[in-house]
Amino acid sequence: MSKTLPHKIRVAAVRSYPAKGDLAANFNRLMEILAQIAPQRPDVVVTPECWLDGYIVTRGDVTARNLSSWAIDPATAPQARAVSDWARQHRAWVIFGCSRRVRGGVANSALIYNRQGGLAGIYDKVHCRGHDRKFVAGQRLPVFKADFGRFGVMICADRRWPETVRTLALGGAHIIFNPTYGMHDEKNVCVMRARSFESETPIVFAHPRQSLYTDAAGDVLVNDTCAVPPFSVCEVNLSSVRALRADPDSFLNTRRPKAYAW
Repeated sequence: MSKTLPHKIRVAAVRSYPAKGDLAANFNRLMEILAQIAPQRPDVVVTPECWLDGYIVTRGDVTARNLSSWAIDPATAPQARAVSDWARQHRAWVIFGCSRRVRGGVANSALIYNRQGGLAGIYDKVHCRGHDRKFVAGQRLPVFKADFGRFGVMICADRRWPETVRTLALGGAHIIFNPTYGMHDEKNVCVMRARSFESETPIVFAHPRQSLYTDAAGDVLVNDTCAVPPFSVCEVNLSSVRALRADPDSFLNTRRPKAYAW
């Protein structure tokens, strides 16, 4: 008999600005915030983009050549090991933003830890423009399998392309986690609502100054911009997503791909 998937999950979004280039301070701050989040018993915790290095890539003196000075190897980094231990101890998934050493340079990555503390996957930012060209761009949009269902991850500017969310939704993702560091104004709220609405997919947007949760209907569940507490927690209804996906009249089920081709 297949395991029954939960109707809702509790997702925590970290909301605090990390220090540029100070890995030690950012790691300590993250562990402080995780300690505050723990009593909320989240199923998933999402940090902002490149939390560990403070999104150092925006600094003018940082280049593709020296970016590795602020990047980590998840297999050996003590910070990654500590996040893994926290995930295991608190039985929560953690989406951890960092710069990661890869062949040919550094990727803008989200490390994905499961409830057992295992590294269940890694997502590398696909859409790299401007200062993000210092990163090695990701090449794919994978969907990950969890005990609560399938999910996708996109990082910051990835959300500006509707193909990103649509691809993840078509791949079976019932929710998308979005570590970010960039735009977080009213235009962003409109964009995120549209992305959720058009692909019938909840999105959790985790920015240092904004925690934005949109549901599968494109409605706003949470839009927190205050500094205290340094996180938000919200229950996201996944059963409504499954109901939409089962409806033959849903947007995803009534697509006309042949008409879209050029």
